[in-house]
Amino acid sequence: MEKYELLPRQLLHEGTCSEANFFKPDYPDEKYILNVHDIDYFERLKNLELSGKEIRKSGFPLSKELVQREMIIADGTMKAVHYSLEHGVSFNIAGGTHHAYSNRAEGFCLLNDQAIAARYLQQNNLAQKILIVDLDVHQGNGTAEIFQDDPSVFTFSMHGKGNYPFKKEKSDLDIEVPDGSGDEKYLKKLKDTLPNLIAEQQPDFIFYLCGVDILETDKLGRLSCSINGCKERDRFVLQTCHDLGIPVQCSMGGGYSNEIRFIIDAHANTYRLAKEIYF
Repeated sequence: MEKYELLPRQLLHEGTCSEANFFKPDYPDEKYILNVHDIDYFERLKNLELSGKEIRKSGFPLSKELVQREMIIADGTMKAVHYSLEHGVSFNIAGGTHHAYSNRAEGFCLLNDQAIAARYLQQNNLAQKILIVDLDVHQGNGTAEIFQDDPSVFTFSMHGKGNYPFKKEKSDLDIEVPDGSGDEKYLKKLKDTLPNLIAEQQPDFIFYLCGVDILETDKLGRLSCSINGCKERDRFVLQTCHDLGIPVQCSMGGGYSNEIRFIIDAHANTYRLAKEIYF
């Protein structure tokens, strides 16, 4: 997508980031992918052997380049967690592939980057209890399936009630937001929920999926939140993590406004706020 090229340019142009703030991911050790994804699925994915039905479900024509891209995205999120542990916050300009299940692709997601990074943290004794805060307009159904029987990873998804996926999985906590809710209702639900959830679960690491498809300009979102409301959402999540001293990794997730400027501005706001709060 165009935004993956334009967003870093915008951040550099306005001085929110410098070249030194960026890192380049590579291909990960496949053992970390296999902590999350079934070996049969992953081998068939790598070898381009998915069935026609599986490929249609993924939403993409299957190609070697696409699989490589998804692996690099996962590596980016794994590398990012080390920046979070050191500085409090980090970002993957791509990522947020939360529709990828343990054994199948779905909704333009082949490998679940934040799930892979969560297992990476645990396997390397960098975190024990993890909270995934998914505020993309679409439910993180793949993430919910992956961690459905795992109390060490708590999945929280706050998403559009009438939006994709129409058959939703069961996260540890799902909040369904009605179409057209707007800033006030949306933010009240979030602010009434997140602090209490963190207090109950006591995570030592948080993954934040900060999709900007909640915007009123988004052609898929339908929640009717303003650019300022989306910014306030990000401010609240990041400030809460900062004040509690809990490292957070952000993957950018969805954004489908007709005009690219709205997508870039909304995503850039998340970075601007991180700079303001953490640095």
